Amino acid sequence: MATGRTHRPATRSRGIPEATVARLPLYLRALTALSERSVPTVSSEELAAAAGVNSAKLRKDFSYLGSYGTRGVGYDVEYLVYQISRELGLTQDWPVVIVGIGNLGAALANYGGFASRGFRVAALIDADPAMAGKPVAGIPVQHTDDLEKIIDENGVSIGVIATPAGAAQPVCDRLVAAGVTSILNFAPTVLTVPDGVDVRKVDLSIELQILAFHEQRKAGEEAEAQAAAAPAERGNDDKGPDGDLPAVMPA
Repeated sequence: MATGRTHRPATRSRGIPEATVARLPLYLRALTALSERSVPTVSSEELAAAAGVNSAKLRKDFSYLGSYGTRGVGYDVEYLVYQISRELGLTQDWPVVIVGIGNLGAALANYGGFASRGFRVAALIDADPAMAGKPVAGIPVQHTDDLEKIIDENGVSIGVIATPAGAAQPVCDRLVAAGVTSILNFAPTVLTVPDGVDVRKVDLSIELQILAFHEQRKAGEEAEAQAAAAPAERGNDDKGPDGDLPAVMPA
């Protein structure tokens, strides 16, 4: 089976927009669920709803793959699973290293979804000497001193950084120098990489802050709606017996 160092997906050469590429995993997740239920075909409307996009955008995205479906029938689920998996490069073996085996790194190592999606955790790496040799998810942790050797021996092109923020950039630099060209960064910092290296950042605190913003806005809108619905009582006590403001009395 080919490894990630010898073959890369053809999305860029075929001119597929990055926004479409970002939605392909959503379609694949929805299609995989349909496949597991032995659903043979799906309409664009049904699949779009399952993926959380509108059907017109879905049809446009699939046109980049050369898949247009059949009028009155829809899309063949199994074929689309294969087609999207191939486009994403998931029909081959992608060895991955995870650097930083704290709570988050250990959780990632134990995540069972990697293998089913074409990713093989080839090595776990940590700077703590006490971690060396300790098995996590059945894989012995190796020390960062051997990082370059591990990457070379396993043909790794994808690295996952789950270190503290201060260690992330030095680790990134070593990964890139050793030949890693794609990095998934969980550290709470922005990484600087040369051209030709792709970085995807996952920051859970930022996502929570965005949710907090929306919650605050919803609370504010609810308060404004309640204020608008309340009777206008302010100023009623200043009215005279006829309902008008009292005349100003001379000093």
